[in-house]
Amino acid sequence: MPRMGDPKIVLVVEDDDSMREAIENLLGVAGFSTVVYQSAEAMLAADTCERPLCVISDLNLPAMSGLELLTELHRRSWRVPVIIITAYDSESTRQEAARRGAIAYLPKPFPSVALLTVIKTIAARVIPE
Repeated sequence: MPRMGDPKIVLVVEDDDSMREAIENLLGVAGFSTVVYQSAEAMLAADTCERPLCVISDLNLPAMSGLELLTELHRRSWRVPVIIITAYDSESTRQEAARRGAIAYLPKPFPSVALLTVIKTIAARVIPE
């Protein structure tokens, strides 16, 4: 069980079971703990992590989108890096994600190394050696 407030916890918001499990497994092998949610609302309601390393959110979720989640996190003063992932890539969505403050935007299917590189870059800034 991850320790809340642990800087190696990554919150994953993904409604597709296989993608959520793949990300959870990838990050686990890389030494990161995950807390997973099927929706943005579930993550916001849980309030399980005082300070996660980052949030990975799918763009297209059942109710609140990944971009809406990003906006809500800023509204709540949660200054946590957000990585948007999506199977529905477009230049306008890419630009909107950047405008709202996403630290990275990865179109699906993305190479595992691409996601790990972003997370390890974030971790290098946050976690003391």
